Amino acid sequence: MEQVLAQVFEMQTLVLVFAGVFLGVVFSAIPGLTATMGIALLIPYTFSLPQVPAISMLLGIYIGGMYGGSITAILIRTPGTPSAAATLLDGYPMAAKGQAGKALNYATIGSFVGGIISCIILILIAPQLAAFGLKFGPAEFFALAVFGLSIVGTISGKNVVKGLIVAGVGLFIATIGMDPIGGVARFTFGSINLTSGVSFIPALIGLFAVSQVIKEIEEKATGHNKKKIKYKRERISLKETFSYWKEFLRASVIGTFIGIIPGTGTSIATFLSYNESKRFAKPERRKEYGKGIPEGVIATETSNNAVTGGALIPLLTLGIPGDVVTAVILGGLLIQGVTPGPLLFQNNGPLVYSLFITLIIANIFMLLIGLFAVRFVGKIVDVPKNVLLPIVVTLCFIGSYSLSNNLFDVWVALAFGVIGYLLEKFNYPLPPLILGIILGPIIESNLRRTIIESSGDLSVFFTRPISAVFLTIAIVSFLYPLFKDLWRKLKGKESIEEDIPA
Repeated sequence: MEQVLAQVFEMQTLVLVFAGVFLGVVFSAIPGLTATMGIALLIPYTFSLPQVPAISMLLGIYIGGMYGGSITAILIRTPGTPSAAATLLDGYPMAAKGQAGKALNYATIGSFVGGIISCIILILIAPQLAAFGLKFGPAEFFALAVFGLSIVGTISGKNVVKGLIVAGVGLFIATIGMDPIGGVARFTFGSINLTSGVSFIPALIGLFAVSQVIKEIEEKATGHNKKKIKYKRERISLKETFSYWKEFLRASVIGTFIGIIPGTGTSIATFLSYNESKRFAKPERRKEYGKGIPEGVIATETSNNAVTGGALIPLLTLGIPGDVVTAVILGGLLIQGVTPGPLLFQNNGPLVYSLFITLIIANIFMLLIGLFAVRFVGKIVDVPKNVLLPIVVTLCFIGSYSLSNNLFDVWVALAFGVIGYLLEKFNYPLPPLILGIILGPIIESNLRRTIIESSGDLSVFFTRPISAVFLTIAIVSFLYPLFKDLWRKLKGKESIEEDIPA
């Protein structure tokens, strides 16, 4: 144990962890520059470093990168990372009400709590959870994705029908590109740029950031400018923070659970956590979701960072990356001569426990950096629009271009900006569109794989326990709002009939 503590608390390791967290926050706060890109760019700099400092720096970027996207999502409605798309559902409305400081504080604390709880779960029961994650086959992935799609009603506000329409459009957009099973080009119209599908991050940037810029320009041109928002530094008391302990715990469990399932990612975790937070809320509080309440920010950001510990479980115990970021981290581990798998804990015990402690330290650094940064970054809302908007547009286009150094992605961001502007103009919610694009490939590929493996027997979805549970919950989630509205109408009709005199 002394050897482990000596390696972790060495000055070089602590400095590199801090630098990693800081760079992760910066990378993910800039639209288009994700934690994955940050780790990939900095891996070459770790070649000459010892094992523990090198891997610790990569983990620091991972922790910081999961949190940083919430900053721009809350302040300027521009999600720095795909998972931050769920954070802006309540984060940006809070900022619009003058509570940007409060939203940032809750995002920071939530990210810290989620990261710490997932680390504890990782340390205590990693092998058992990894074995459970391996039970997920194509049928289970399909059922999980359908369950994720069932939350459309939650994120559509009052326009559930319009939300379903937009989600359908998102599912259609997800079919553009190469057929995942047959390898046939679909809806590409002969364009080479569309053979790999519509790039998700440029679409995300366009829908939320560019559309907002277009809306601001329209308001400026028509003279319908909203009242200027002033930034207030709002401190959160410990009592107020602890009052949301159920939100923190629920979101942490959901994020860790989704993280241990290889190939799912943080976006599913954040939207699912948001849905469950609203489901468990009191009826009078449930109506406030989407209008700017702390519970929405806590649910998304806590689950977002809880994915970090969960995704490392299959990576370290089985050598299977939990998501895209851990796939890049796997490369960094192999470069350092570390081979993840069942024998890692037996052959490299000190290294593994060094990484566990490093994760906790990285989350502490992330909390300190986040709480310190809140004092300054929140003042972005005080910047005049004629200065801020050109900077936002420039960052959006640079972020879109930097993904693959392809100008076509910039056009994608611009096109989705116009689409997002028009959808909001006619009161169509944007989050279901993103959800459809995220879940579309998962639903299609796993549905077809399951049908091929079962020789067309669809009963396999209900004979496999995990798949049956998720599909049952999804069906109930779809039908419950319909029956609820029908019951209200019938009840209202009965009360009217009772009031009519005979």
